[in-house]
Amino acid sequence: MERELFKGKTWQNTIDVYGFILDNYTPYYGDESFLAPATKRTKDLWNKCLKLIEEEKEKGGLLDVDLTTFSGINNFKPGYIDKENELIYGLQTDAPLKRIVNPYGGMRVAEKALKLHGYTLPEEMKDTFLKYRKTHNDGVFDV
Repeated sequence: MERELFKGKTWQNTIDVYGFILDNYTPYYGDESFLAPATKRTKDLWNKCLKLIEEEKEKGGLLDVDLTTFSGINNFKPGYIDKENELIYGLQTDAPLKRIVNPYGGMRVAEKALKLHGYTLPEEMKDTFLKYRKTHNDGVFDV
């Protein structure tokens, strides 16, 4: 008889993610001694991030923002902190700490956030979004 890979039965007949996890996880009560220390490459990348964070603070809390593209999982080219030294990468935008415009939660909220940092959403961007997409609030009120 082949050993079952996972314990429990409920998840086999119905959707029960919580029960599946409870039946199949093993808590770890040890400490962090099993972790390897950060490599020089990791420390160098982190130092670049810290410098960018300082630049962002000095600039008032927003280093850069893309005013030509709305947020979306595949709306930006790949972004890197230091491409040659990264093993795992994938920034939200095409540059470190470059913010996205995300009007899906509400156009006024997005516009206020931009205004707070001295930016204005171009009218054509706003018009295009409102013509082809809906904010969360618009969807709720339409229902």
